[in-house]
Formats: sequence, C-alpha cells, structure tokens
Amino acid sequence: MGAHAGLVPKIPDVASGGIEALVFDVFGTLVDWRASLIEDLTAFGRERGLATDWAAFVDLWRGMYVPSMDRVRRRERPWTSLDVLHRESFDALADQFNIAGGLDENARRWCVDRWHRLRPWPDTVAGLTRLRTRYILGTLSNGGMRLLTDLAKGAPLPMDVIFSAELFRHYKPDPEVYRGAVALLATLPERVMLVAAHPGDLKAAASTGLRTGFIARPHEHGPTQSNNPLAMPEFDLAVRDLGELADRLGA
Repeated sequence: MGAHAGLVPKIPDVASGGIEALVFDVFGTLVDWRASLIEDLTAFGRERGLATDWAAFVDLWRGMYVPSMDRVRRRERPWTSLDVLHRESFDALADQFNIAGGLDENARRWCVDRWHRLRPWPDTVAGLTRLRTRYILGTLSNGGMRLLTDLAKGAPLPMDVIFSAELFRHYKPDPEVYRGAVALLATLPERVMLVAAHPGDLKAAASTGLRTGFIARPHEHGPTQSNNPLAMPEFDLAVRDLGELADRLGA
C-alpha cells in the first residue's frame, strides 16, 4: 500500500536513518482484543449454556483494565500482574452478569487465558514482517511476559524481543516502562519509536524522548467508535495500517 497524501511525517528523512528499533503497544494496536474475546466467550457460553451479553461483558472487562492498573501505579497495592488483575475483574463481572454459578475454576482460568490467544489485525503480521527486515522489533505492553510470549507465538507476531511492564514493575504510562525499554536496547530514546493506537501512550513515550508512530484502529472498540486521531499533529508519523508504516519507514 502506498503512502497517503496529507499524512506527512514531521521528522525529516525518517526512512534513511536514526531509528534503530520499533516497540509496539499490543492490545488494540497489533491484536483485536474485542472481536477475539467476544468470539471466544460467545462460543464458550453456547457450549456451557450461559446466555448473556458477551459483547457488553467484554467491553466492561476492558473498561476495568486501566482502573485496576492505576491502583498498582498509585502504590495502593503491590505489584500485581495483568493476569491477576484480569482474573479479579472477570470474577467481579461473572457475579454482575449472574453467571458465576456456571463457572468452575477451570472455566474461569480458560476465560482469562483468552487474553493470551488474541488474534492479530489483518495487516499486522505482514506489516511486522516487512518492518523486521530493517528494524529491531519489540513489544512494549502492559501484558505480562508469558502473555506476550503466547501472543507472539500464537498470532504469530514476528518480534525480536519481548518487553513487558512486568520487567520494570511499572505499568504504562509510567516513564520507567519507556526508559527501561530504551536502556535494555542499549541505545538512545530518539532511536526508538513507539507504535501505538492510543494517543495517551504515545504522549507518555514522547515525554521520555521516544519517537512516536500512531496507527489508526478505528474499530478497536467496536462499530460505534468515532474518534479520528489521524488528524492529531503531535505524532512523528500517523498511518492507517502497518503496511503504510513500512512504506513510510522504508521497509
């Protein structure tokens, strides 16, 4: 796919030098968490005879993601992995949706494990494969090490390294996460670009000196999503998919 008119990078000559590594947000940026979870849980509910609004369940589950992490970020509780936070949120929603009685321990573990089995967006694997010919690629996600490893193997996501918030005992957007990835890459912040579908993540990365690449995922939150961050001027690059990102970065 060729470059789109009107989406001109602010950084000159970005394709010919400077950037060594691209680190990627994962949930929503590389994988379609919403459709994957709704599909898996709907099939699960059908097999178990659990009739509920699984789309609403999934949206609320995702909605509990940031508040649960913020309690860790504020040191209101000790470091807690995302798998544990997901499990706590799932159990609370199972009660709310009146399905708790139909879920034994194995079923609950299986449902939480669906976050390890999310499917990629249609452009993800091909785009990453192109980008990897020129750049070091890594995840930079709030998912745990095992979760991200499972996604990288199962999706599959062609990555050179797995960077997880778990390594730094901080959740994004804490600056320790971005700085930690740069330190482990043994390079300078301006030689690393965070690629994400979420402006807040990118702004936090930019505040620590990283380059920023916004990728549009207009259906991450379903068909009613209406925002258009492609119009935001503060990111170094703004693209519609990973194929366009590869074009713009000369891969």
